[in-house]
Amino acid sequence: MTQAMSELGGHLELKRPDCVLGWNVSFDELNVDVASSNIAGFVEFLKTDPSCRFSTLVDITAVDYPERAKRFDVVYHFLSMYQNHRIRVRVAVREDEVVPSITGVHVSANWFEREVFDMFGIIFSGHPDLRRLLTDYGFRGHPLRKDFPTTGYVEVRYDEELKRVVYEPVSLVQEYRQFDFMSPWEGAQYVLPGDEKAEASK
Repeated sequence: MTQAMSELGGHLELKRPDCVLGWNVSFDELNVDVASSNIAGFVEFLKTDPSCRFSTLVDITAVDYPERAKRFDVVYHFLSMYQNHRIRVRVAVREDEVVPSITGVHVSANWFEREVFDMFGIIFSGHPDLRRLLTDYGFRGHPLRKDFPTTGYVEVRYDEELKRVVYEPVSLVQEYRQFDFMSPWEGAQYVLPGDEKAEASK
């Protein structure tokens, strides 16, 4: 499988040098880095080229690297049922950069791109209906960014007196934010059943 993936990587680099920035094979999987401006054309090539025929878009997601100038990797996963190959395509983008939509090539990209927009705040130009998919109307921020607070910004609860849902700013006492990272059993003064076997084997 690694040999077949290496041959495919060489084929892509040879045929589309305008798109492919680099590629590697790891764990029998081909990873291809592509310039964001060329992503739609490259995906079209993957779908139609006789040596590729990646007709199925499996997923689109993103990874946040806050320390990088190009903060996000938009990651596409494709499947060729004809060749029995999978490929991962990565596009590195800055926080303020717009990524061309691939909905013109794969209609199924519609909801995937909406989810990435919702969770990471990455904008896809040319998308037919780019709006939040998983979070509520008026939601602030993008939950899968690494600088998004784990508690969020707003607490949602049902108010029994008002008989409606109420949105309130999250307010946590400082004690709640302190963690000692100890499990309930560390520091215990008793021996749990079975632990005496571990002591005996030392």
